[in-house]
Amino acid sequence: MTTRDKLETLAANLWWTWNPEARDLFRRLNPDAFHQAKNAPLPALRQADPTLFDDERFAEDVSAVYETFQAYMDAPGAHPDAPRTAYFCMEYGLHESMPTYSGGLGVLAGDHTKATSDLGLPFVAIGLFLKNGYFQQSFDEHGHQRDTHTGLNPADHPLRLVTDDDGAPVTATVHLGDQPLALKAWRLDVGRTPLYLLDADLDENPAELRTLTHNLYQGGNHIRLQQEIVLGIGGMRLMRALDLDADVYHLNEGHCAFLTLELLREQLDDGVPPEAAERWVQEHCVFTTHTPVPAGHDRFNPDRTLGQMTTFRQQLGLSERDFMAFGRVDPNDEHESFTMTVLGLKMSRAANGVSRLNGEVARDQWKALYPDRPVDEVPIGHITNGIHLPTWTAPHARAFLEQRLGDWLAQRQDPDFWEQGLADIPDADLWQYRSTLRGFLLDFVADYVARQTLPQTVDLDPEALTIGFARRFATYKRAPLIFSDVERAERLFSNADRPVQLLYAGKAHPEDEGGKGFIRRIYEMSQRPAFKGKVIFLENYNMEIGRMLVSGCDVWLNNPRRPMEASGTSGQKIAAHGGLNVSILDGWWPEGYDGTNGWTIGDGTVYADKAQQDAVDAQALYDVLENEVIPTFYDHDPEGLPRGWISRMRRAMQSLPAEFSAVRMVSDYIAEMYTAPATV
Repeated sequence: MTTRDKLETLAANLWWTWNPEARDLFRRLNPDAFHQAKNAPLPALRQADPTLFDDERFAEDVSAVYETFQAYMDAPGAHPDAPRTAYFCMEYGLHESMPTYSGGLGVLAGDHTKATSDLGLPFVAIGLFLKNGYFQQSFDEHGHQRDTHTGLNPADHPLRLVTDDDGAPVTATVHLGDQPLALKAWRLDVGRTPLYLLDADLDENPAELRTLTHNLYQGGNHIRLQQEIVLGIGGMRLMRALDLDADVYHLNEGHCAFLTLELLREQLDDGVPPEAAERWVQEHCVFTTHTPVPAGHDRFNPDRTLGQMTTFRQQLGLSERDFMAFGRVDPNDEHESFTMTVLGLKMSRAANGVSRLNGEVARDQWKALYPDRPVDEVPIGHITNGIHLPTWTAPHARAFLEQRLGDWLAQRQDPDFWEQGLADIPDADLWQYRSTLRGFLLDFVADYVARQTLPQTVDLDPEALTIGFARRFATYKRAPLIFSDVERAERLFSNADRPVQLLYAGKAHPEDEGGKGFIRRIYEMSQRPAFKGKVIFLENYNMEIGRMLVSGCDVWLNNPRRPMEASGTSGQKIAAHGGLNVSILDGWWPEGYDGTNGWTIGDGTVYADKAQQDAVDAQALYDVLENEVIPTFYDHDPEGLPRGWISRMRRAMQSLPAEFSAVRMVSDYIAEMYTAPATV
């Protein structure tokens, strides 16, 4: 193979998204084109410097990466007896060049898919071709968020239209009411895992429906229902058109739960009696719920549901009442909405939340579905989310860990490996590691802010305590909590002997005025003299910004109202970089915190009154920063080392990466969900 052939092979598989050596090859081809394409390889390859293909050293580098890729693709699977699994999710966060995600659910799905590739599982993923993605964020001069969309060009990404032997698109058809809708699909290879994305943009479809799959979580409840019909029913029909089968179907959130009814229709069409058909579906489906907020579950009013499902309900041969019963807690309440989480729970053999606390919340939230069981016996367990370490670990961190620990990626899920490997690294080396990563981040911030629309002054100190806060700007996450008492916050940021700087990033949903207001408040704070240059908002949050922040920040701040954070994985990403969590005891942190590897904000007490909760938590945040975090960071010994801080760094690096890795998470799904007996 020629050097170009090898590069084309590498560019065609998203393996490059978690391999910095591969990404560096494409950057070298044409740095400007690579940057303008948000670090996507194909535009750089098309505009490559032709002299590189005659460069022996470059050819050797390409060959080395190509051989690593081939060895990865040919490696035996880690779980040879794992069942064939089909994974359905509305969004996938795979790389910043493909904005087909809005936040944690999508990034979790992307990490899950990558981990199944690492493990070599028989696994296929199904989603939507979100051509316009979520949205691109910019601002006016007053800090008001603006939302725009830029269409994703398949030619710039490793997307392949799924075609038959004659080159014609493979299609599947669903009905929205009595309107047929044809769907094509695009394939993405995520290492060894294929991901199929459904697309309604076909000439034979009505013009108003051709863009149905293009935007994520926008367009109102009616569009959401139609998209979920496409994802669940259309996704199953695409699998059948491609002759794909599975032993287990994993519903990642309720958005895709209609797939259970399509499986039921298949069984009924094969002549299976209704009760046995329903039992068969339950035996083959598992369901993951992420949403502790009641309003966050998709609910559709009866008339809208029945209107959109008219043809499909007739194909099932069900009355309106019997059809609606699948999505109702009380089948006899004709006014109750159709709830997708209820459908997922009723039609799955097992269900789980995404942290221990989230499992408890889900059991209480859905106890009405199981009136004969005590709350603690409601059949919803938990598998705590984990992260795909190769994706989220910075290149410098990977090199450091490789040098100090050896083949750390091969042993990433082994707690003893991290415990023993970190034990003997000198304090000075760990502190240099942390300081180097912080420096890379601050260089990135200075360059990034110079190009964004939101005007910000950057006056960051490479030796100052650097705090990060980046996530969706949902109001329950309380992004501006640290500014609850402005005078107290000003004192924190105005101490010249112990400087503090805070980096923000995140998007508010276009219809979430509260979240937009939080961004404006943070921007207004950033313009006050006490915070100017030290509080920075990075616009248009994406996975690249996320990677930089989790690698460079000393502290990851997380202050949602407990227990509304289902899991939250961003704080898991800082541990391998020696960063420390300062967090409410919510989501994964009650499982991760051991008293020595970070800090908590408060003691987990929950108040019914939101104002009281916010006041108590703000006080606790100030207390932990003033009395513990900041003094520990700046308490240096005669050698210039903050020994107490380094001790917590070491404990975080020892105790968290293995336990909260996506490889551990997926292995748990295999053992506890994919091959486990029914619990319903």
